[in-house]
Amino acid sequence: MKRIAFKMYLNEGMKEEYKKRHNEIWPELKKLLKEAGVSEYSIFLDEETNTLFAFQKVSGEGGSQDLGQTEIVKKWWKHMADIMKVNPDNSPVSISLEEVFYLEG
Repeated sequence: MKRIAFKMYLNEGMKEEYKKRHNEIWPELKKLLKEAGVSEYSIFLDEETNTLFAFQKVSGEGGSQDLGQTEIVKKWWKHMADIMKVNPDNSPVSISLEEVFYLEG
C-alpha cells in the first residue's frame, strides 16, 4: 500500500460549495476510485491560503490523479472547474508532495 499526497487550490469563498459537492460525490466516481485501488482519500483545506491538501492510500500503481482519461473523471473535473484553479482541460491544478516523514501506527 502506498501513500500519495498532493495539493490543489480552491477559489476564494468556495469552501461550502466544495464540501457540498464532495458530500454528494457521484456513486460511479466513488466506484471508479475504489476499483483503481484508492482505499482511503481525505482532503483538507487550509483556509488562510485556500490550499487543498489531499491524501490517499492506494494499492497498485496509480491513484486518482491517473484517472483523467476516463469520461466520469472528465465530467467531474468540468463539474468542479468553476470553484477550483484548473488547467485548460479542467483538471485541477495539482502539485505532488514528497513524503518526508511517516510514523507507522
